[in-house]
Amino acid sequence: MASTPSALIPCGQFKTSYRRDTTIFPTPVSRWLVVAAVALLALAPLAGWLSKYQMNLLIQIGYYGIAALGLNILVGFTGQISLGHAAFFGFGAFSSAWLSNSFGIPVFWSIPLAGVMTTVVGLLFGIPAARIKGLYLAIATFAAQFILEDFFARANWFTGGSAGTLAQPFGIFGWSVDGDRGYFYVVLVWLVLMYLLGTNLLRTRDGRAFVAVRDHYLSAEVMGVRLTWYRVLSFGISSFYAGIGGALFGHYLGYVSSEAFTILLSIQFLGMIIIGGLGSVMGTLLGTAFMVLLPETIGWMSQGLGGWFPSMNEGIAFLKEGAIGLVIVLFLIFEPEGLAHRWHLIKAYWKLYPFSY
Repeated sequence: MASTPSALIPCGQFKTSYRRDTTIFPTPVSRWLVVAAVALLALAPLAGWLSKYQMNLLIQIGYYGIAALGLNILVGFTGQISLGHAAFFGFGAFSSAWLSNSFGIPVFWSIPLAGVMTTVVGLLFGIPAARIKGLYLAIATFAAQFILEDFFARANWFTGGSAGTLAQPFGIFGWSVDGDRGYFYVVLVWLVLMYLLGTNLLRTRDGRAFVAVRDHYLSAEVMGVRLTWYRVLSFGISSFYAGIGGALFGHYLGYVSSEAFTILLSIQFLGMIIIGGLGSVMGTLLGTAFMVLLPETIGWMSQGLGGWFPSMNEGIAFLKEGAIGLVIVLFLIFEPEGLAHRWHLIKAYWKLYPFSY
């Protein structure tokens, strides 16, 4: 006679409501780990744990990560391609500098205003997305990249033309941020805010509509999803994120030049979301960190091996650029779902160990 077990071991998914299924943090532990990570980042400059060089890298990850999340909302969640993201990134940088220089608006306010201005431009260029898709949309956004690049070079009143323009240091009410330590906190606040907004957006009706448009636009249209509205809206939201990231970039460098926003940067943004994982908020940040740290890692390796192979020091620039392309190809072949998918597999392995099969 079979005996009845005294206790049953839970197995499987036990989410009984849509709210629980779309929660940002699946467990309390994951929530507190994120809070602890942000707290450690906030304490690191004060405690002297980070050098100026390391803070510079983290600041780069911050403003590039904000812009890359906007591109992932467009490409990864809505299924619309864009090859002109660097141009919107640059428009945000020039807009914030123009607002602060021409109208005396504090940088504290010019950054979000630059995001709004970039949103308007993104909506204009996103109108073709209502009727075209795939390769044709890629060509349209490719054209937008060069249109805005030409605008940057010619609009002396807005960008300073080929000479570029100065960007004021971050400040408000007469108080300004000097040095990497202060600006690190500015970027950290914006990064946390924009990632929370992006994560919550994807839990809303509009976020679910983006995913429906990506997965099967005909079925989405039958269900009442307005394809034109959501395709154009995704371009606007993507441009807003690019504008914020670009404004932070410009005020960090203190100088904005059109030469910084070429098609190569657009390809690097695509590389960030491909390596991190299309359709993953966490993966966007992982991919951005990977792309920022990859050239630095190659530089360190080249310096270390320079004593044995002197020619490596001469070709370090080529190695950095070539490695980016090679890594993108390798991820497309061996890990098309990106670092986020690999992280989920690692978590699942240890969560189910020793029965991880």
